[in-house]
Amino acid sequence: MSLQWFDFVGLAGVMFVLAAYLLLQAGRLHGASIGYQFANLFGSIFILVSIFASPAPFADVVSPTLMQFAWISISLYGLWRGLRERASKLTAPKP
Repeated sequence: MSLQWFDFVGLAGVMFVLAAYLLLQAGRLHGASIGYQFANLFGSIFILVSIFASPAPFADVVSPTLMQFAWISISLYGLWRGLRERASKLTAPKP
């Protein structure tokens, strides 16, 4: 069995997600940090690209596909919330 380009994209996505989680657990990233959110977002997008590019029938990949769409949605929400929080700190009056 040889790996195809989409396998490498998927593996890169897995590495993004796992590295983000490892760094979070190690205290090197904060859960609300932009780096953590982007690592999860890009990781899930890469995994989703791998899923759609593979020749597997859609019926065989429904669960991981739904998981990646959920992961993307949660990451986008985290980014939006983090950016909104940062913007409010920038516009807040200084004491």
